[in-house]
Amino acid sequence: MRKPEFAEKLYIDFDSFFASVEQHLNPELRGRPIGVIPLDSDYSSCIAASYEAKKFGVKTGTRMKDARDMCPGIRFVVARHDIYVRLHHRIVATVESCVPVSKTRSIDEMVCTLMRSESRDAAGLAARIKQRLESEIGQGLPCSIGIAPTELLAKIAAEMDKPNGFVVFEPDDLPGRLFELELRDLPGISSGIERRLHQSGIKDVKQLWALEAKHMRAIWGNVEGERFWAALHGYETIREDTKRRMFGHGRILPRDWRSPQRAFTCGRMLMTSAARRLRRENFRACNLNYGLRSIDRQKWSADIRFTAARDDATFLHAMQALHQRFEKERPFNKIKSVSVTLHGLVAPQQLGGAGFMEDLFDSQTDLKAHGKWEVASDTMDALRERFGAKALTLGPVDPIPGGYVGGKIAFNRIPDMRDFNENIEESSRAIIRS
Repeated sequence: MRKPEFAEKLYIDFDSFFASVEQHLNPELRGRPIGVIPLDSDYSSCIAASYEAKKFGVKTGTRMKDARDMCPGIRFVVARHDIYVRLHHRIVATVESCVPVSKTRSIDEMVCTLMRSESRDAAGLAARIKQRLESEIGQGLPCSIGIAPTELLAKIAAEMDKPNGFVVFEPDDLPGRLFELELRDLPGISSGIERRLHQSGIKDVKQLWALEAKHMRAIWGNVEGERFWAALHGYETIREDTKRRMFGHGRILPRDWRSPQRAFTCGRMLMTSAARRLRRENFRACNLNYGLRSIDRQKWSADIRFTAARDDATFLHAMQALHQRFEKERPFNKIKSVSVTLHGLVAPQQLGGAGFMEDLFDSQTDLKAHGKWEVASDTMDALRERFGAKALTLGPVDPIPGGYVGGKIAFNRIPDMRDFNENIEESSRAIIRS
């Protein structure tokens, strides 16, 4: 654990990113309240809202019907994940023309590590970044910048004066303005952690600051509490890089896709997308999990194990077996969401060559059959990457409303641009509704 002597972390957080991008690309939407929705349906909910809409209480998760009641005149735009990812890469390149980007935390958040000389001119550096973004990308994409001794403190600083804010915490400033915040304003304090803090008599940030590291660890129930204490008090902790544990996708189904058969069709496309990502990173998987959730929140999931594999045929047969099990049990009929996860990964360095492969299979016949399907899967990947998603598919494709199978932006995952080859009906044209 190290205590930096100066504010060495710079955190950039783009404000209402999806909504700001849509306003940036369409001048008619600028200054108007808009909500970004995942698919063109009256039953969608917002996945982002512009600042103009937020003033009326519209936020992530607000249903379209409620948003219309709260904010008359709101416009809705169907999300275009490929556009957001392309712009993200342009933004990163633009920021790096001013200062190297150490980590991208999400589609709209990134961290830079500063030298002492850069930290001394914190205000000038932040101004240069904002000016360069405006000149290279354009107006209408405001970002907030925080600079502090640790990444946690820099993120807190970036969130304090949104939109288009700039806050610096020097080591000697602490705790300072932290006491102005509510507990839930601090990244890492969820509703569950807040409840535990309240049960321990901690009601505000001032009381939180006064805790000892061991006490915070006891409240959290694990080492994360002690790490949070360190980062909050200006100590930089070193974390080991997380290891890849799974490849998977999930999808909430529109109303006309909620039968078991259509849920399986969606799941099959999610599975093939996850399999392509797995092959791209040279892994194999030993398990497949298939999960379904009903409209009344009942859950069903099952797991199947197989010899370490990377081909579509193995995964498809496994998924078919699990879906047949669901059909036999049939705990519910109306399915709201489906998820498919490949896990039990065998990493590239564990593969070990031909001897390893021979040990995996009961016979040379099985090994050859697997080998043929692996070649077929690799060939399909190459053809799709070269000629697009329509070139070749595994079985029939029924386009899913909302598109972007395998290419949706998740909280901690920015899709590879190649993931957008999965979209048979993908279009960059904006769909706007009132």
